[in-house]
Amino acid sequence: MRRSSFSTLLSTLGLLTLPSAGFAADDTKAAPTPAPEVSAIEPLPAAPRPVAPRAPADVAEAPADATRTATGLAWKILRKGTAGAHPGPHDKVTVHYTGWTSAGKTFDSSIPRGEPSTFLLTDVMPGWTEGVQLLVKGEKRRFWIPSALAYGDTPSRPDVPGGALVFNIELVDFVKMPEPVVVPEDVAAAPDDAKKTRSGLAYKILRQGGGKAHPAETDTVEVHYSGWTPDGKLFDSSVTRGKPTRFPLNGVIKGWTEGVQLMAVGDKARFWIPGKLAYGDKPARAGTPAGPLVFDIELLAIQ
Repeated sequence: MRRSSFSTLLSTLGLLTLPSAGFAADDTKAAPTPAPEVSAIEPLPAAPRPVAPRAPADVAEAPADATRTATGLAWKILRKGTAGAHPGPHDKVTVHYTGWTSAGKTFDSSIPRGEPSTFLLTDVMPGWTEGVQLLVKGEKRRFWIPSALAYGDTPSRPDVPGGALVFNIELVDFVKMPEPVVVPEDVAAAPDDAKKTRSGLAYKILRQGGGKAHPAETDTVEVHYSGWTPDGKLFDSSVTRGKPTRFPLNGVIKGWTEGVQLMAVGDKARFWIPGKLAYGDKPARAGTPAGPLVFDIELLAIQ
């Protein structure tokens, strides 16, 4: 069979595509496919900022089914929480909350901030201190707080509302904190049975720890302590912070340097330190108390 006849046969069967007239088969090139148009990816719209909830319908007055305490605080459970412990009056709590005046004006809320607030129950209004102790984790209540348990009828701070207030409070979490340190009864002056040194330092062993080793002036010690002015004001305490303190004995006030060397590990003592062995009558450091001071010190370790 001749070549032209064979090509004609293949073309007839659909197995051969003949080139267009005037072009050799080898010169035929497919036209390039145009690249698709790429559109810029638009960012998703920002999520709407959370807003504080509107004032409840019963904001003006506690309803008849609200529970009332002896102090005048009223409350109602909005959502039950998990069974568990309640925070104490000195604990650190984490809460979501919104507050309204009795006229329905929102004056504060953690909701728009997007995260709960954390604070000590000793640092808030009495109505909060009492009310939040009633909650367990996950629980949410509404509280009607009389002005006497809030900021009062005429607040001294210009940024807080007067009169009765209403709060929705949800307890997210809480942390147990150490109990407050009790002011000694003899804080004003050393009692007659206290021992006195030549320098004027007075001290009394409150508890013997059974240790025998005493620290030297150049040693570093670990202690728990609380310090008061003679009028009973607590000005510093490692106990309330929940963590002992370490320091070199030659780096503290003279009354400490002398007094702690009289102690053995495990001992707890009270020291009445005259002003000349403390920070002086006119301390150079701002924030340090002047005059005589009283310290309870527990020696935990010598290093």
